[in-house]
Amino acid sequence: MSNYSYIVWIPLLPLITFLVLGIFGRKHFKTVAGFIGTASLLASTILSFIAAKQYFFVDGKVNGIFQKIIAFKYTWLQFSPNVSIDMGIIVDPISVMMLVVVTFVSLMVHVFSLGYMKGEERFATYYAFLSLFTFSMLGLVLSSNLFQVYMFWELVGVSSFLLIGYYFDKPSAVAASKKAFIVTRFADLGFLIGILILAFYSGTLDIGTLIERLTSAQSTQFTGIATASFLGASMLTWGLTLVFIGGAGKSAMFPLHIWLPDAMEGPTPVSALIHAATMVVAGVYLVARLFPVFSMDVTALQIVTYVGAFSALLAAVIACTQTDIKRVLAYSTMSQIGYMMFALGVSKQTGEEGLGYMASMFHLFTHAFFKSLLFLGAGAVIHMVHSNEMKDMGGLRKLMPITHIAFLIACLAIAGIPPFAGFFSKEEILLAAFHSNKLIYGVALFTAALTAFYMFRLYFSIFWSKEATHHHDSHGEGTLSMKLPLIILAICAVGVGFVPFSNFITADGAALETHTDLLFSAAPVGLTIIAILIAMSFYKTENEKPAKFAAAMGGLYKAASRKFYMDELYLFITKKIIFPLIGQPIAWIDKNIVDGLMNGLASVTAKISSLIKGLQSGKVQNYALFFFGGVAALAVLFIYLWK
Repeated sequence: MSNYSYIVWIPLLPLITFLVLGIFGRKHFKTVAGFIGTASLLASTILSFIAAKQYFFVDGKVNGIFQKIIAFKYTWLQFSPNVSIDMGIIVDPISVMMLVVVTFVSLMVHVFSLGYMKGEERFATYYAFLSLFTFSMLGLVLSSNLFQVYMFWELVGVSSFLLIGYYFDKPSAVAASKKAFIVTRFADLGFLIGILILAFYSGTLDIGTLIERLTSAQSTQFTGIATASFLGASMLTWGLTLVFIGGAGKSAMFPLHIWLPDAMEGPTPVSALIHAATMVVAGVYLVARLFPVFSMDVTALQIVTYVGAFSALLAAVIACTQTDIKRVLAYSTMSQIGYMMFALGVSKQTGEEGLGYMASMFHLFTHAFFKSLLFLGAGAVIHMVHSNEMKDMGGLRKLMPITHIAFLIACLAIAGIPPFAGFFSKEEILLAAFHSNKLIYGVALFTAALTAFYMFRLYFSIFWSKEATHHHDSHGEGTLSMKLPLIILAICAVGVGFVPFSNFITADGAALETHTDLLFSAAPVGLTIIAILIAMSFYKTENEKPAKFAAAMGGLYKAASRKFYMDELYLFITKKIIFPLIGQPIAWIDKNIVDGLMNGLASVTAKISSLIKGLQSGKVQNYALFFFGGVAALAVLFIYLWK
């Protein structure tokens, strides 16, 4: 479709910016790198809004159904008549939505970073890395081929590694970047195997064709993958579960979540970009992209449901005990991603039963705005007090009035208080869970109350609690470039909930007849208000209630504060089991058998060459003697054979 061909420039502009700043930035554009990167993202954002307007309001819908449009396609590698790796751009409701979300949030991060990162030695390199990450994420959401998705998936991992480890002179930042990279590598191996399974049985890597072949119960491809089994599960279940493992790694789902809190070692604007609307929702986007296939397998959807719900609850419990404000927000992100995952898990493919799919995408959309606002607000606070710890904060509402109001709006939004954005999307998720699985609904309801508690624990600890004792810096609340994104995102956190989302993005492309049920909302909103009041009682002023509560909870509080010892468990498995029982034997085999065999071959070759090197004397008469001797030997052999 040539009328969407301009979309190719949306990811290309950040790529060009990355190349320019990466190669020439530190030498030629050291002072203006931020403006170059921001201008590039502004152009991409404008093009994204143009694409969204054209698709949703002009020509994307045919007969009441939003269409999947291939705006660009180029065959890169052809393996067989049916299997190839194509570079393509898919235009459909979720890809267009993700275009808007990724470019807009990235733009806000670029603008905020102009003030936050000012004076950094590697300022140009920082913006080059931001551009690379944005290009990678945009390429991922636009990919029309599974292997193309995987390539950009890995590129997202590489660019996040560079951003998390931006302060490479800090050992903790280096360790965090390696941890994120290694953990997601294991998950990505599962993703790759899952891709190969689905591609093998469907006979294609093209996403549209794969979905068409694996969602028709009459097709030979579906019959083949559904009837083939391994260890009691069908190959469809295996393929989808392995794909989900890849998504769980990127989206920090249990038990692959351990990299997310440590990733806070990167600059705070990076945390907003990676952990708000882009990298961590890649797993949700992946499941949503292949949702028609997931909907054909009950087992795979149950795995998505229960892993998502458990991750949401686990992260919320841990967040209640953390004292580093960025780690609280990191676990909050994990919890909200869990919400999106189990919403997909309880959904069906068609009609009103597809509410969970719409709710998941809606929450992805609203979460992008209020979570990026929370991270950027936290960045402004850290910029002010030069600490991440809540004990070093308090009473900042008077010193930071804009940040205070913006942060409060974001907390109300994530808590699900009407009429803020999070209320509308979270209510749809709860409604979908209520109609599908009462256990999941109960977990979601309790998690929602915990969310309100730990977010207002954070809010009161930062802006109330005690009188500010620290002196504010000369920059005050920050530069205009730091305040403007907070104001814009605060407006979005209030307003985007009123978007009639169910008219645009649904599981089957048709509008849903959703509505707000005030009676149903009474329980979650009531519990949320109670949780906020408890947090206010504990943390608005300094008192002994938090310490008494922690003492009353005993071992549970200590375990939660230590993240239920997941890091220690992984270290034990790697250092005490994998390294000595697997790594060391493999190292011995590599050194003594593999290397020994090669060294032995080299030694034998050297000895043989030493023995025969005399044949290469350089004397012509010797060579002539060998030649005629050989001729004579051949003659004798010929005569013998002739007889």
